[in-house]
Amino acid sequence: MRLKSGLVFAVILGVSVPSTAQEPTPKTLDQLAPEIDALFARFQTEQHVPGVVYGVVKDGKLAYVKGLGVQNITDKRPVTPDSLFRIASMTKAFTALSILKLRDDGKLRLDDLAEQYVPEMKGWTYPTKDSPRIRVRDLLQHVGGFVTDDPWGDRQQVLPQEDFTRMIAAGVPFSRVPQSSHEYSNFGYALLGRIVTNASGMPYTDYVQRTILTPLGMTSSGFDAPKAPKARYALGYRWENERWTAEPEMVDGAFNSMGGLQVSANDYAKWVAFLLSAWPARDDADNGPVKRATVREIAQGLNFVSVVNRTGASGADACKLSSAYGMGWRVAQDCDLGLTLAHGGGYPGYGSHVMLMPDHGVGVFALSNRTYAGPSGPAWDTAVAMDKAGLLETRAVPLSPAVADAYAAARAAYAAGDLGPLQGKLAMNFLLDRSADNWRAEFAKLKAEVGACPTDEPPMPTGAMSTTFRLNCAKGKLDGILLLAPTTPATIQALRFRVVPPEAR
Repeated sequence: MRLKSGLVFAVILGVSVPSTAQEPTPKTLDQLAPEIDALFARFQTEQHVPGVVYGVVKDGKLAYVKGLGVQNITDKRPVTPDSLFRIASMTKAFTALSILKLRDDGKLRLDDLAEQYVPEMKGWTYPTKDSPRIRVRDLLQHVGGFVTDDPWGDRQQVLPQEDFTRMIAAGVPFSRVPQSSHEYSNFGYALLGRIVTNASGMPYTDYVQRTILTPLGMTSSGFDAPKAPKARYALGYRWENERWTAEPEMVDGAFNSMGGLQVSANDYAKWVAFLLSAWPARDDADNGPVKRATVREIAQGLNFVSVVNRTGASGADACKLSSAYGMGWRVAQDCDLGLTLAHGGGYPGYGSHVMLMPDHGVGVFALSNRTYAGPSGPAWDTAVAMDKAGLLETRAVPLSPAVADAYAAARAAYAAGDLGPLQGKLAMNFLLDRSADNWRAEFAKLKAEVGACPTDEPPMPTGAMSTTFRLNCAKGKLDGILLLAPTTPATIQALRFRVVPPEAR
């Protein structure tokens, strides 16, 4: 039984590692569909949601999508993958990538002061005399010092641009010193929309349309939601006093960059597929509207890290997540799902959620038309169900020629019982850390326990300079790690072996 990538390092270094379970028998997504449908049907019923649409993006395409309920309760037109929903704060990811694209094009720098592009900020009074002035990147990662403003900010969607200009010029009360802590701010992302406008020389909505939506073929998506085709428009409702009440339809305004985008599931899947296509790094032609390296940059969370439970039914029992805010995304490492990027959207009349698993090329999203009814639970539960069903395939790290050569020599050294086959391949620290005589004794001890190891399982590289491996021996198995030094040519700085306990084989 192979351990998940990287766990062999922990075992050899003496770190406690959870026991490995039997590999699931892989299912198809169609076979898993009834379980996914049940998750969202329960959400719809329990949260009193008129309509919801959800989708799974896998291997670059919308692999599964389904609508439940109605677009509006009057004509009861059913929700379809072409129904149009506002995605609220999931818009922030489009704003963040727009800022990064402007950076790529030399129109701004992330460490520039925000007031360079929003001159009305220059007269602000900061909370202390030693407060740093707000940079563009501070707004991206919600460390500008503004107060959390979800209910207030949501209602600013309709604010005219000229009124927003006056609001900025009047100054803002600070919740804390900038750059001192993470605090989520819709106002901060509205400022980023103004920066996009002033740095690009065109309205924010035009820039997003030309740079992202149109190149990705998101032809149904846009910002002036009330003007969308009524036959496809999912009207937003609140659930109050045991009945649905339609929320006001908000026109496009100055806070559009924090939450104003409207999409269909078919359109949004194109966005999710584009983002996931940035992983892994590779030599292919880079033809996206934004560079792959720039997309991967959104996963760089700032160092205000929190420890949180996984969202969904498995949260209480799953391992804790280390979470930080990247650029328009909440970024976390999950011990089962790997790297995750997620964001919710809550808005008068709408709730939405998206989660990406770049290690597996899979994304799950859901859109609903009830105020703040965020379908985060069923989205994450879908991801966990896919993992248990064997549908999250880890993308293999390629075995570099340098590691392959060193690994072959390491196997030959074990077979020979000494370091002779590694002559000329050892870094200067190797024999200082452990003598050749000690290595001969170690090989003899291992051979006495497990014997010769004529075959192996495919190595599991953890990068271009390291790998874990497993040798199949006459009386057992050996796990090991091999780590190269940063030298040219590459040399071996560490090599370790460990007998696999019978219960872990």
